[in-house]
Amino acid sequence: MQQATNEQMLQSLMNNIQSSGLKQKLLFTFLMIALFRLGAQLPIYGINNEAFMALAQGNNIIGFLDLFSGGALGKVSIFALGIGPYITSSIIMQLVAVVIPPLERMQKEDGEAGRRKIQQLTRLFTVIIAFFQALVFILLLSKLPGTIIHGLNPALFAFGSIAALVAGSIFVMWIGELITEKGIGNGASLIIFIGIITGIPLYAQRTATLVSQDPKLQLGLVMLLAIFIAATIFVIILHDAVRKVPIVSARRQVGNKVYGGQNSNIPFKLNPGGVMPIIFAIAILLFPSTVLSLLSQMQIDSYTVKSTLEAINNFLSPSSVSYYIIYFLLIFAMTFFYASIIPNMQPKDIADNLKKYGSAIPGVKPGKPTAEKLDEILTRLMFIGAISLGIIAMVPTVASGVSGITTMQGLGATSLIIMVGVALDFINRIKTHLLAKNYETFLK
Repeated sequence: MQQATNEQMLQSLMNNIQSSGLKQKLLFTFLMIALFRLGAQLPIYGINNEAFMALAQGNNIIGFLDLFSGGALGKVSIFALGIGPYITSSIIMQLVAVVIPPLERMQKEDGEAGRRKIQQLTRLFTVIIAFFQALVFILLLSKLPGTIIHGLNPALFAFGSIAALVAGSIFVMWIGELITEKGIGNGASLIIFIGIITGIPLYAQRTATLVSQDPKLQLGLVMLLAIFIAATIFVIILHDAVRKVPIVSARRQVGNKVYGGQNSNIPFKLNPGGVMPIIFAIAILLFPSTVLSLLSQMQIDSYTVKSTLEAINNFLSPSSVSYYIIYFLLIFAMTFFYASIIPNMQPKDIADNLKKYGSAIPGVKPGKPTAEKLDEILTRLMFIGAISLGIIAMVPTVASGVSGITTMQGLGATSLIIMVGVALDFINRIKTHLLAKNYETFLK
């Protein structure tokens, strides 16, 4: 009987997936991901991959970026820049939209047309940023010994390589937008997620080799894995935690019927930005770190310049304490910033809508007092969420250093939070899609 019931539930689920169009969306998403992985394996002509990989293995920043690009940076493939320029461009546009009133009005008041204009500007900035990053990357590669095959025409190599990197970055941006529009989930986040997943076997192999050579580290590995599991649980709790603000609706009588008078609530997420504050913090912090790290590898005659670059590079290195302090502060700031640009997290707009529909928070007057109360609630909520997200990002990394197992530092808490957050968001979007289709079927 139980087996028959399970078969019926499975058949019902498959029917829902088929009828809702979810199967096609999932298939499209997987095909786009496969296309991204294919491009990540296509190297730029003229690069000595072995020499560059040797440099990447000895450099924490390059290794970290290589993890997020799914190995594309280490191979110096046409997708070496990855989704980074697009994310950086998105950050710039969102920051600029806050301080420039015409862009803010375009984003908030012009509806879908305004959002399309903002998206076009974001794409334009992506091209500019990708060109700048490609130019810096190729110029620095040309200064690193052994990374470029001898005998190539420098001008033709630079032109072709920059064009390939910019085109690859634009293509990755296009894949991300297509996944968001026609697939399931946020395209940019899924691309980063896939990049991290593909790097896990390498980190597991390095860790197994390290532990096998030193049996004393086996206990440290068990402790580290326990901390990673605990961090995963806390990430899930942080992702799903909400603060419900009670709302009371006024009674209205229309003819013989009475409307309203019911109690409800507004759910505010403890971490409304999900993994985006982490991704934004990484994009802001790692780009200057990468440039400085590569500059430090160049043949510089001036001792003062070289020592200054090394000092700044050490200050921003992922192995330094200062890096994690800045990283924590960036996560904290980005959590507040991202919440401030989410439409359903605006106290004034929420207060105006509540007043418009005759609803209010118990014990608080409608209008400005409600907006001030909501602002107070959201500020406290964001403070707790930002501190929690920052602590979760720090603890496993600190544990890696204490346990002595440094082979997993590149994977670390940042990658863990992104993986868990993106996976939860992906599952929730599938559930939302199925529920929406079920409601549409019911209404018909």
